[in-house]
Amino acid sequence: MSEPRWLSDDQQQSWRKLAGVLTLLPAALDAQLQRDAGLTHFAYWVMAMLSETPGRALQMTELAAASRSSLSRLSHTVARLEANGFIRREPSPDDARATLAVLTDDGYAKVVETAPGHVEAVRTLVFDVLNPVQVGQLADICADLLDALGFDSALSTRSAGGT
Repeated sequence: MSEPRWLSDDQQQSWRKLAGVLTLLPAALDAQLQRDAGLTHFAYWVMAMLSETPGRALQMTELAAASRSSLSRLSHTVARLEANGFIRREPSPDDARATLAVLTDDGYAKVVETAPGHVEAVRTLVFDVLNPVQVGQLADICADLLDALGFDSALSTRSAGGT
């Protein structure tokens, strides 16, 4: 058995800061969206992605990939959004085995209503504290991390509901 590849002091400090961001940023975004719109960040993200697609619809498997989610997690979220009238599921006209998630008019209105507060939170928590060079570095770093995690970083270049 080989010796573990321990982190250097600099790596350990960086990792702890990143872990803090990974913990605190999602919680802050969830809190803002729950308070202002009664939505989780993930639910908003799913609705925002649908709002930007032609026909405001995607196959569930495509939506899971675009939202960086398991199909199981997405299905549970879509079920809650469906119960609220924001999304409906319907058979795909192109593939009898596939199901489409379709953003309803009420769901689209909810995204439009929610987006300004959410983008303000994102600006305040992320972009107002970075300079333009750091924004570019953040994009590059995140693309590299997404690639290492096996996700297509090109998907992250799409805007989602203004964020």
